[in-house]
Amino acid sequence: MKKLEYYLNLNYQIKIRKLSDAEGGGWFAEIPLLPGCMSDGETSQEAIENVNEAKKDWIEASMELGRPIPEPANEDYSGQLRVRMPKSLHRALSEKAREEKVSLNQFIIYQLSRGVGHKL
Repeated sequence: MKKLEYYLNLNYQIKIRKLSDAEGGGWFAEIPLLPGCMSDGETSQEAIENVNEAKKDWIEASMELGRPIPEPANEDYSGQLRVRMPKSLHRALSEKAREEKVSLNQFIIYQLSRGVGHKL
């Protein structure tokens, strides 16, 4: 069985946002992978510190109750992706790449990057 320290050392994503005046002001932080694990604070740093304390409490309670504790996925990306597509799309992409005098791979990377707003 994994110990508390194991889970506390995992890299859980923390989402943080500024609260409106109607919400009471300050900052709100949560760990989406741990349902209900959230906190707030007057500053963003305080909200993060508080949500890390809530994470510890959340994990301890789950361990005591014998509930499974989700772990963050390993985000080790190879940079490779195999995609199946209709032949007509493959042809159209290949023709556009040829017109631009670039490889099909370069053309697809460029178009995907533009689609997600990523600067190359």
